[in-house]
Amino acid sequence: MSQHLKDKILIVDDETFYISVLVEILGDEYHVSIAKSGEQALDRIAKGFIPDLVLLDILMPGLDGYEVCKKLKDSPDTSNVPVIFLTVKNEVEEEILGFELGAADYIIKPFSLPVIRARVKTHLALSAANKALTEQNHTLEAKVIERTAEISRTQDVAIYCMASLAETRDNETGKHIRRTQYYVKALAEYLRLHSTYADQIDGDYIDILFKSAPLHDIGKVGVPDAILLKPGKLNSAEWEEMKKHAEYGKLAMENAEHEYGTSSYLNVAKEIAYGHHERWDGSGYPQGLMGINIPLSARIMALADCYDALISRRVYKAAFSHEKATEIIKQGSGSHFDPQIVEAFEVIEEQFMKIADHFRDDD
Repeated sequence: MSQHLKDKILIVDDETFYISVLVEILGDEYHVSIAKSGEQALDRIAKGFIPDLVLLDILMPGLDGYEVCKKLKDSPDTSNVPVIFLTVKNEVEEEILGFELGAADYIIKPFSLPVIRARVKTHLALSAANKALTEQNHTLEAKVIERTAEISRTQDVAIYCMASLAETRDNETGKHIRRTQYYVKALAEYLRLHSTYADQIDGDYIDILFKSAPLHDIGKVGVPDAILLKPGKLNSAEWEEMKKHAEYGKLAMENAEHEYGTSSYLNVAKEIAYGHHERWDGSGYPQGLMGINIPLSARIMALADCYDALISRRVYKAAFSHEKATEIIKQGSGSHFDPQIVEAFEVIEEQFMKIADHFRDDD
């Protein structure tokens, strides 16, 4: 075996006789290094020599073997290096202590040379197998993370394509999907830290809210073109038909649940699609829910969707300024919107303006 491929063994012993014997029986097969005290061994390791196995005497001047073993196991560089105690101490309690400190083996002096060779070979093989298994696990974990990210990206693309398909039927909505995604994220991040809803909002919830937000108007695919694309104000019958898009969105999510099972993502997407036109005072649709009976996700989306509608140009209206939209939102606190969400909006309204500018519609 070439020198650079040999396993490295560190012998730590203050007795010259045992050092000579160990070098004699192990030197041809392994790269052997010697330290005559615990301090010398630790100093050598601190300078970059990381052994594959340590043969460690217990009774030495200065640091004894137990103290050295504990320091080795406490260091991330050597915590997995097998330590074999070689000692004249043959009491059971001493042996138990050695194993409790993390030793791989405990051999009594004077020792059998074939036993030493066999134990060293066995523990080096076990250590190599553990290293290979750890590396394999890290590789598998990396692949799982990569695959999970790929699935998530695919899901995001599918969500965006479906939402975009619904929005293309209403050609005035422009980049509404993107803007509302980032509005709800900004609101949720603030509410997580500064509201009584903090216990309902964590990082996962914000991620799910962000991903499901584009589907808030997916139900519009069920609304007839004559109504959806009408260049003017809807009459009462048409308005009743338009309002059904919330029900259509809910049904779409329920069909997905029936086919693929429930998930946190589908639950939030359904809440948003069905509830983002509810109002805090109970005057909204489709259920006329009031206050906290409206899902939090839908309450957040209600404000985000309304703000974006206000600042967007339509055939039947000009775009309002950010200032005018902000004023209208504030006036809706406690009637149209959850007061705490309006308070959050007031604090972060500049973020809304920046998001709107970043994702502004093409002229």
